[in-house]
Amino acid sequence: MITALSVAKAYAAAQRGISGAGSGAGPGGADFGAMVRTAVDNAIATSKGAEQQIVAHAQGKAQLIDVATAVSAAETSLDAVLAVRDQVITAYQEIMRMPI
Repeated sequence: MITALSVAKAYAAAQRGISGAGSGAGPGGADFGAMVRTAVDNAIATSKGAEQQIVAHAQGKAQLIDVATAVSAAETSLDAVLAVRDQVITAYQEIMRMPI
């Protein structure tokens, strides 16, 4: 079950990753690749947790509200990763349009 405490811990872990705790960080801050990798890994873990909740519900071991919460968290996580991807693609396209 996803609780407010687990969400707060995940948020704190993400903030530590963004603030430059990753290896390879330059003098300007965190390594962008490590930050994206962490976000994708978190999205995958959230998705796997939702899948486990679905299986547990099918076996009668979990309540429907827990499944709905886990699926919603996985969807939100995936939406965030897709938004970052879209912004990276847009930035790349802008760079490619710059005159030399």
